[in-house]
Amino acid sequence: MTKREIILKIADETDLKQINVKSVVQKTLDAIVESLSKGETVELRNFGIFKVKSRKKRMGRNPKTGETISVPEKKVVNFKPGLIMKGKVK
Repeated sequence: MTKREIILKIADETDLKQINVKSVVQKTLDAIVESLSKGETVELRNFGIFKVKSRKKRMGRNPKTGETISVPEKKVVNFKPGLIMKGKVK
């Protein structure tokens, strides 16, 4: 499902204009991204938790040449689904 499909579904179910729904959905996603970029945790009850975690520096290998290379530390977003989501996805 794409963002566009989500907007259309919400607009159909609520009788709101698509432009208004699009604005709210985009502002919600922007707020989540902004919080994560600050290193904050975003917890949406009954949906899940978004966290920023650091991956440690490690040694990797170039698959073409077999050469060993250093992979630098980086931050990644981790998502842990909530209980309701886990139950419905099963």
